[in-house]
Amino acid sequence: MTVRRLGSTLLCALLASGPALGQPRQSPPAPQRQEAPAPEPEAPPPPYEPQLLKLAEIMGSLAYLRTLCGAREAQDWRERMAALLESEGRSPQRRERLASAYNRGFRAYSATHRVCGEGSQEASSRLAGEGEKLARALAGRFGG
Repeated sequence: MTVRRLGSTLLCALLASGPALGQPRQSPPAPQRQEAPAPEPEAPPPPYEPQLLKLAEIMGSLAYLRTLCGAREAQDWRERMAALLESEGRSPQRRERLASAYNRGFRAYSATHRVCGEGSQEASSRLAGEGEKLARALAGRFGG
């Protein structure tokens, strides 16, 4: 490409991209604001939601207490909660409620139990029994 041709190409590009000399510069039109799509309404919670949230809270409590006391199955509670979230967390809101319940149970015992003692072991046993009864009742009544 010759210098003359390059110069005329650049000149054309400059003239095409801006207002002509001597004309007032107009601001470009404001971009139209696109509204984010409305989130889909969440399906109503199942009838067993309160029991499921209680079970998630118990799992969080057991995750803390079993870890505190060095129990072999301490990690199992976190994995069970992950499985519960996978099977029951159909929406982000529902997953959040379940995870919040788990965290609430974890924090409740972490605030009062700093070392594994007789009280921690007793609470752990009581919670395991309560969780087992609740899980059986849920499976018996709502399980497929």
